[in-house]
Amino acid sequence: MVVGSAVAVLFASSQLYHVYFNRQNLPDLGPFIRFEFSSIGRVYDTGGRPLIELAREYREITRYEDIPPIVRNAILAAEDKRFFSHNGVDYYSLPRVIGRVRVGMLAGRLLRGGRHDEANGGSLFPQGGSTITQQLVRGHFLRGQTTQENSYELRSAGFLAGALSSVVGARSVNMLARKREEVRLSLWLEDEMQARFGSKRRAKEEILARYASFVYMGNGQYGFARAAEYYFGRRLTTFTDNDADKAALLAGIAKSPRDYAPTAKDTARVLRRRNQTLTLMEANGFMSAAATAQAKARELPIGPRNQTQPLQASSVIEHVLEELTARHANLGVEDLLQGRIQIHATADARIQRIVNDALERGLQRYEQRHPKARGMVQGSVVVLRNRDGGILAETGGRQVFNNRPASYSDYNRVTRSLRQPGSTMKPIVYLAAFRAGGFTLETLVPDEPISVPDGIGRPPKWIANYDGLFKGLIPIRQALAESRNAAAVWMSGQIGIDSVLRTSESLGVRTPLGRYPATALGASEMNLLELANAYRTMASGIVAEPYVIRSVVGDGGELKAPTRRGPRSASIDPAALSLIQEGLRGVVRLPTGTAHALASRGFPIAVMGKTGTTNGFRDAIFVGSTYGPEGITAAVRIGFDDNRSLGASENGGRLALPVFQELMLAVYRAALVGPVPPFPARMEASITAAIPPVIVQPPMAGGLGGVPLAVVRR
Repeated sequence: MVVGSAVAVLFASSQLYHVYFNRQNLPDLGPFIRFEFSSIGRVYDTGGRPLIELAREYREITRYEDIPPIVRNAILAAEDKRFFSHNGVDYYSLPRVIGRVRVGMLAGRLLRGGRHDEANGGSLFPQGGSTITQQLVRGHFLRGQTTQENSYELRSAGFLAGALSSVVGARSVNMLARKREEVRLSLWLEDEMQARFGSKRRAKEEILARYASFVYMGNGQYGFARAAEYYFGRRLTTFTDNDADKAALLAGIAKSPRDYAPTAKDTARVLRRRNQTLTLMEANGFMSAAATAQAKARELPIGPRNQTQPLQASSVIEHVLEELTARHANLGVEDLLQGRIQIHATADARIQRIVNDALERGLQRYEQRHPKARGMVQGSVVVLRNRDGGILAETGGRQVFNNRPASYSDYNRVTRSLRQPGSTMKPIVYLAAFRAGGFTLETLVPDEPISVPDGIGRPPKWIANYDGLFKGLIPIRQALAESRNAAAVWMSGQIGIDSVLRTSESLGVRTPLGRYPATALGASEMNLLELANAYRTMASGIVAEPYVIRSVVGDGGELKAPTRRGPRSASIDPAALSLIQEGLRGVVRLPTGTAHALASRGFPIAVMGKTGTTNGFRDAIFVGSTYGPEGITAAVRIGFDDNRSLGASENGGRLALPVFQELMLAVYRAALVGPVPPFPARMEASITAAIPPVIVQPPMAGGLGGVPLAVVRR
């Protein structure tokens, strides 16, 4: 008897020493002091509008002063009414906790000889009775131990733990061990916080703020601020005394989100928990009886309020994550997921929405002509700012593909898909010729049958034009506007394919192109972003690497500098640049140009650009720009992922150009990128002079039918 008592006293003394005096093997308090909880990383557009929220845990950090008094009172009433007076453990609650021990279950175990736990057996010791500090310690510092404590496998080593588990069960021993550590760390934490913040009151305020930010509130939301927005569509800081019902409901959720969140199936239980909290608030002097009755009479919210559909900017997000790791040293996606950084992108959500809609409508028009392709044909669009290559919008695929909504982890056809540019390659050929010297837009080039080598031991390949015709000697202006294949191949032969490749590199194309004649017709592959950037350079005279991250801000407000080279003047003779700009403007303005549809009165935007269609009608492309550094460039590509044909006559002018037309019209009508920059007057006049006269026939009358009445220009 004496020996047993001595052992018991020794055991109790060792446990008390461990709790109150042992300060070894303590967790790192630094992140807790600095309030470095995992929170939400956001990507914002150029106007500060969130494009996406990414997080391991969707949480908003809330400072004590940002917690309205009514919410503080609800938390204290529901969880820990003596929070500001105890030192981490509320000893006054111990009799209540001990009184809830399942004595009958313990007696049954003793009668059975202390057999092991049954698979469906409960714990001898009840939940509850923990202070706010203890709950925070349990969730933040003891998460691993807490997740394992319900195991029927003993987690504590040693003879005493084994002996005790034979009496009360391994699960109960696990819980007791966790509770002991919880009490020890709670006492230590409060002492440390008081030492760091200078007073017990300030320490308590900081602990309460961390609890309100850390606690899980159901439906993937963490913290009271996040829960207020999710369940009520309100910022927590807007709560007043008139929101006591909402504050009480939030305080109740923290106890058991599955049971007490407004989304729980048993709404009667939710209502009962909320009203119990309101009663406690009144009992603690936080509310009057009249205010309590009024709050209890209010109905529960119908459901989560933040059900707005997020903007589909999945390709922008994918590009942001890729650029983050490539251009920002020592930063990665995990920093965003933990909320340690916030990213401000160059994209504009308003332009992105316009681009999404324009592409979807373009694909729907194609599907109306080809019903069997419904939901399968794909498209991609990118819009660049001319002065620096900033990406204003990027759509790497349709919003729903194979009956699944697009995700930022999906395949981005703007940056990853290498496809032939088709005839959109021809302006690069002519720019190379202008750089070589001796060629102007008025230089005559032969649009005649021409062949190119097709491999060793194989006969040469004869080049044909889209219309199957040849026009003989024609000006380069016309050859470019009408996209004459034979003339482009002849030109590349005159200046050499190496000259074309060097010019493509000077325009920002990084994908190696094939050193063979067919490259002049777009047989070599590149991605859509490279193609758009080449046209942007031709439109602006500025070399820049496209980018989507405008700035990265750390959680302390500091800017993270990127490793990106800024824009600079292109190493292209201004005269050559002016010639290709005029040539591309002529593709639109000349009546026989492949993009002449953009010269209609319904499209009052001065643009230059080029259509493209790859062999077998596999891809339809259009790339176009408004003029100069203040303009923008947009590239559109439509085609199937498996490279099947779009069908006869489904070319760039029919498929991709209308998408470009719609998005440009909407962007400039909404004044999202400033006014339309005009082309130089001398350039427009030169094109006007090159437009052939149109003979207008009068109506048949007075025997004058067939006699020219007037000569006009368009």
